[in-house]
Amino acid sequence: MRIIFSRKGFDSSAGGGPSPIVNGAPLSLPIPDTKGFSRTTYGAIGLGEHVARASRGKLGAHDLCHHDPMFLADGTCAFGQAGAAQTHLERQSVGPGDVFVFFGLFADEETGEPHHRIFGYLRVETLVALRDGVPKAMVALQHPHAFGTHGSNDVIWRGEGRVAARASDALRLTVPGGPPTLWWRPDWLRRGGLSYHDRADRWLRGGTLKSVARGQEFVADIGRRQAPRDWLDGVIAEIKAS
Repeated sequence: MRIIFSRKGFDSSAGGGPSPIVNGAPLSLPIPDTKGFSRTTYGAIGLGEHVARASRGKLGAHDLCHHDPMFLADGTCAFGQAGAAQTHLERQSVGPGDVFVFFGLFADEETGEPHHRIFGYLRVETLVALRDGVPKAMVALQHPHAFGTHGSNDVIWRGEGRVAARASDALRLTVPGGPPTLWWRPDWLRRGGLSYHDRADRWLRGGTLKSVARGQEFVADIGRRQAPRDWLDGVIAEIKAS
């Protein structure tokens, strides 16, 4: 089994700033559409005011966004990936039964402190290769990967998925007062156990990890170990809590 730490949403380069926490809940802002495929504006999904504030006026309700991942009312998630990031997932043998844990950059609701936190998950059930045709359901959802090719290996991952209703400390990755990329790491996560993080100087004393500044998909192959499963169960339970 694999746990994938998947970076999504606004940050200083994609969008211009962190996503907000609103009334205690993390609100991940989709990145702007850069390929011209999207059919969805920020205003259409109720994010016009939030995106204008987070981008310092550079974006607004009428701008198109890459609305992905999509968390649906039936408790599922549809997440598109392509290019180098998808190639990395393929090389790491990610597939059904594995779990994406989505994280992003958020601003603390009271202090404005930027930090990384988990905001949702996807337990993979199916993988649709779009070169074989785009499912009508994805067109109906106006999923951005249903309109135009994002890469020769363009896919949509689907399965059970939820977004967090509260920004609890249990879902925060960044250490208090630290730069966003300095994370507390669970005890089960050690050097050699997370893709793109092999350098020894990233694994610091005190149970912390200096995460890479860029990149989308970081894969931990947990095999049959119980401790990572217990950690994941706790994360998912916290996400599902209302």
